[in-house]
Amino acid sequence: MVVVAAIWAVIAGCGVGRMSAEERGRELFRTCAPCHGADGGGLLALRTPGIAGLPDWYIRQELHRFATNLRGAHPDDTEGHRMRPMARSLYRPGDVEAVSAYVSRLPRVLRNNVLTGNVDAGKTNYTMSCIACHGPDGSGNMAVGAPPIAQQSDWYLVVQLKKFKSGMRGMNPDDTTGTQMHAMSLIMQDTTAMHDVVAYVKTLAR
Repeated sequence: MVVVAAIWAVIAGCGVGRMSAEERGRELFRTCAPCHGADGGGLLALRTPGIAGLPDWYIRQELHRFATNLRGAHPDDTEGHRMRPMARSLYRPGDVEAVSAYVSRLPRVLRNNVLTGNVDAGKTNYTMSCIACHGPDGSGNMAVGAPPIAQQSDWYLVVQLKKFKSGMRGMNPDDTTGTQMHAMSLIMQDTTAMHDVVAYVKTLAR
């Protein structure tokens, strides 16, 4: 039985080697779909973000952070604890690049808003706190490591702002963009302010 298992392991390994990067990315995405959805649009019930259409550089960046405990290591970060072992499962050379490229090519998914906020007040906060990195249209900026946010679910954006503000995310000194976001989140006085700025961000998606 041991010999048979070893033979199948070799065969499986050879199969991976013959796959194109796109085929490998599609195969790896199967491990993402149960949580992030078959369309990569995220699932509120599991508190998972939409990842379809995100830039591949950002996906690679965040997978690295999860795999190296720069993100998701806080004891109270339930979602982070789920993602860390998933990121570490991408251990074969080229796996991270393959799945990141595949996910980045998926059509973007815009979920219906589930929160409400004052758009005008949110615009003021966005201009003061967010626009320098995430851009006037919320499309992000690779040069400063800022992801696009306009396409992301409103509830997820608020959850992340709360994590940054509480120190659940962005406190590792090696996470430079995370520490910047922690500082920016402190400008948000309360949950109402977070809802307002996210309400404005979601207008940018249209």
